[in-house]
Amino acid sequence: MTGFNKVHVAIIGCGVISDIYFFNMVHKFNILEVVACCDLNQSVAQKYAQLYGVKVLSIDEILLDESIDIVVNLTNPDAHYTIIKKLLLGGKHVYTEKVLSPTLREAEDLIALANRKGLMLCSAPDTFLGASTQTAKFIIDNNIIGKVTSAVVSLQRDAKLLTEKFPYTAKKGGGIGIDVGIYYSTTLIQLLGPVVEVCGMTGVLDPEQLHYFVSTGNMGKSYTQRAETYLAGVMKFESGVVGCAHFNSRSIRNEKPYIAIFGTEGILYLEDCNSFGGDVKVTLKGETEPFIFPQTHPYSENARGVGVAEMAWAMKRNDAPRASAEMAFHALEVLLGVEISSNTKKFYTMTSTFKPSKTLPRGILGERYGGSEEEFTLY
Repeated sequence: MTGFNKVHVAIIGCGVISDIYFFNMVHKFNILEVVACCDLNQSVAQKYAQLYGVKVLSIDEILLDESIDIVVNLTNPDAHYTIIKKLLLGGKHVYTEKVLSPTLREAEDLIALANRKGLMLCSAPDTFLGASTQTAKFIIDNNIIGKVTSAVVSLQRDAKLLTEKFPYTAKKGGGIGIDVGIYYSTTLIQLLGPVVEVCGMTGVLDPEQLHYFVSTGNMGKSYTQRAETYLAGVMKFESGVVGCAHFNSRSIRNEKPYIAIFGTEGILYLEDCNSFGGDVKVTLKGETEPFIFPQTHPYSENARGVGVAEMAWAMKRNDAPRASAEMAFHALEVLLGVEISSNTKKFYTMTSTFKPSKTLPRGILGERYGGSEEEFTLY
């Protein structure tokens, strides 16, 4: 693709999730050019710099580099507020891994700051731009299951195992609701629109635990699980749809998540919203078994970074990005609203709203057909 200036990107945080971001932004999305990376662990930063041919810079050096347009923040959630605020104050557009911040107050502050500075602030998850959710949105928008009346989402994990592999999941902001449930609340609001009221219960079951991995060197030592291990909530959408959420991380390792959306003419089933693909199934009125609905949109593989590419194209078009801060805040408020409801024993009235984005154009080819995001120029 020729005749356009690429958007220069720097990555802060070179942890486990960074590899797929590096790979996709370097090899799949031609609108982007990754030029630098940063991590507190210099050896890790050097590893990715050598692997992908970028520079290692400090945060201050990134801020001083006027050629860098977007900074992708891949740090742990408890560091998001401090890092994103510094980047925005330094004049950089920011795309962050989920969530914007573990608290509503901090997330509001970041959005207000971005608006004052005239900067784009976007947030993962961008899995809603994948084939599964985009196909589901196509089904709903075209009334294939009739008028949607209710929805159910369920997910389970093993918090003990996750803590051994990823210690941040025991800390505030790393629990089953905020760290994982955000994929599901994002999917639901993209499909069903804004939420007006929530209620529910959330908390930590069996907070005092012992490490059991020999390889970590902590075997037998105690730790406290501070992030929620369960979240059960009810959502009322602006449209009148009622949704139920069940998240439990005191269960088994092999996740069996699902979303079921019930309509007057059929039922729609989605699989793991923590991925981009997966079968989309529909049971129509009069039938007893679901059928697999053909995917109408691309990005069925792990396309993390597509939100950054779409953000870059939005900058080129002077348009609103799909993975907007307003969407991210609303999805976060749904989950934290359940927490507030649990603490107060009252229904929580949502303070935010947002406008769901349109589906991606079906002309975008994506990786399934050997294409790339070049087709974003179609819209």
